[in-house]
Amino acid sequence: MLYQDAHQWCAADQKRVMFFGMSGLGKTHMSTTLRSTGNWYHYSIDYRIGTRYMGELIVDNAKFEAMKVPFLRDLLLSDSIYISSNVTFENLSPVSSYLGKPGAPADGGIPIIEYRRRQEQFRHSEIQALEDTEYFADRARRLYGYSHFICDTGGSICEWINVNDEKDPLMTKLSNICLPVWIKGDDAHTNALVERFDKAPKPMSYQPEFFLKCWKDYLTETGDKEDNVNPDTFIRWTYARALAHRQPRYERMARWGVTIMADDVASLNKESDFTDLIALALEQRKT
Repeated sequence: MLYQDAHQWCAADQKRVMFFGMSGLGKTHMSTTLRSTGNWYHYSIDYRIGTRYMGELIVDNAKFEAMKVPFLRDLLLSDSIYISSNVTFENLSPVSSYLGKPGAPADGGIPIIEYRRRQEQFRHSEIQALEDTEYFADRARRLYGYSHFICDTGGSICEWINVNDEKDPLMTKLSNICLPVWIKGDDAHTNALVERFDKAPKPMSYQPEFFLKCWKDYLTETGDKEDNVNPDTFIRWTYARALAHRQPRYERMARWGVTIMADDVASLNKESDFTDLIALALEQRKT
């Protein structure tokens, strides 16, 4: 690891960390808290995906829908209007809207073939964005003069890592650049995430093998045809299974770094709180 103990971490004039864990447990909160100090460069993987690797796909999809409306079609063809996405750190809706939900088009779903194509586009984009971490870490210091660096990953990072391979190329590369920090939740956090998701189900990215099993199991259990699945019902049905699938994967990833608890993250108010929290995690790792 980059920092072998608390002393080395606290003494480092350049701190680099990579947050990972379930979405909704505080990765972005912690990143925003540190960024607001002016000392930390915040590299958001989801933002990079939405602006660099999937930006054109997102805009083209919006144009495709707009072309169905004669009034907008004429304006687009005459270059009288243009369409762009407004991806920000706080608003990643264009990415999730493009990913969509599988199921009946009449209910806002996407045909399964198209859905799987977009899932593969996202997988490829996220891996590329993760591969860019070293470039942005160096750029943050060289170009902007930032002392410290945060890589704020998406919840699906664990789907692309071979967690059973201690020499997984992507995780090895990332852990040589940053200290991986797993934000771990407990059963209460999981229940809260499921409850929140049930109220407002949002598109997700899934490991292909996991998704296909869920899709087949759902069709068998409900008797629905592929083009008759209610998209919100399906992703609600899948969500808790996705969390259970990811939890042990995060835990295996944690051996490349340290673990902190979501409740501790929620109580962070200043940079020194974070420094102390990582120092404690490094000391606990040694025991």
